[in-house]
Amino acid sequence: MDGKILLEAKGLYQEFPAANRKKVHAVSDVDLTIYAGETLALVGESGCGKSTLGRTLLQLLPPKAGSVIFDGVELTTLKKKALKPYRRQMQLIFQDPYASLDPRMTVRDIVAEPLETYKICATKAETTEKVKTLLHAVGVPEEFLHRYPHQFSGGQRQRIGIARAIALQPKLIVCDEPVSALDVSVQSQVLNLMKDLQVDFGLTYLFISHDLSVVKFMADRVAVMFLGKLCEIAETRDLYETPLHPYTRFLLAAIPKADPKDREREKNLLQGEVPSPIDVPTGCRFHTRCPYATEQCRREEPPLRAVGNRQVACFQTEF
Repeated sequence: MDGKILLEAKGLYQEFPAANRKKVHAVSDVDLTIYAGETLALVGESGCGKSTLGRTLLQLLPPKAGSVIFDGVELTTLKKKALKPYRRQMQLIFQDPYASLDPRMTVRDIVAEPLETYKICATKAETTEKVKTLLHAVGVPEEFLHRYPHQFSGGQRQRIGIARAIALQPKLIVCDEPVSALDVSVQSQVLNLMKDLQVDFGLTYLFISHDLSVVKFMADRVAVMFLGKLCEIAETRDLYETPLHPYTRFLLAAIPKADPKDREREKNLLQGEVPSPIDVPTGCRFHTRCPYATEQCRREEPPLRAVGNRQVACFQTEF
């Protein structure tokens, strides 16, 4: 991480229509900075808006409000044709390696597709050689070049998806739960591969996950999301050692412990259900589940503010 800002989101909103003329508030007033060369993890419960935020940053979903500045360029105002060169610099690794690869295409054609779309190679033979190089980089033998996705295991398919993502040598890759569909024994292999590729190709990752053990291994910084809003952003070590936001504390307390004594001590799990993203509570969105909530929390929405070397959206930082 060199300190250069690669992507910056300001006041980002994403909404979807719901029944009775209501709206699903998927992403609400998000400010986020991603530095070149880092891995920023985005964590939170299922349905909190992590994947929607990732797709909005990539402009796959146009934001309802706010700005996304990538490498110094405001993306939200660009037309489709003007946006195309920047799409080359931003790629996506999908969660499900079974669904993200076209079953009618061979491995060669899957990995070659972005190369052909952007006319990277002059000839078909040159494209094939480039595909072989990419497959070698992700640990897939080149003799599998003409096989179809159904002939591979889940881990191999995800490696093929990674090869496709790095084919255009992007600056930023959004990794949307990239190992959650894989066996635990395969997860570590893929994560180590991604770390190696980050160094070799100079990649920056937005790593979306709900697995805090995986995040601790992968991330330089962590952004915690709850019901469409960011509640804490900190360096990984600081967040795991001294979480400040109550929601972050409960998330970390929910990590399974090997020692039965530790399991007994960590029974302060969250109470109640996650509020609906259609009818979000007033004030702090976490106050309905927070044992430390005050009248101010119920009435006012806390801003994401600097506390030491991190950002926390909470009126209280000591409990």
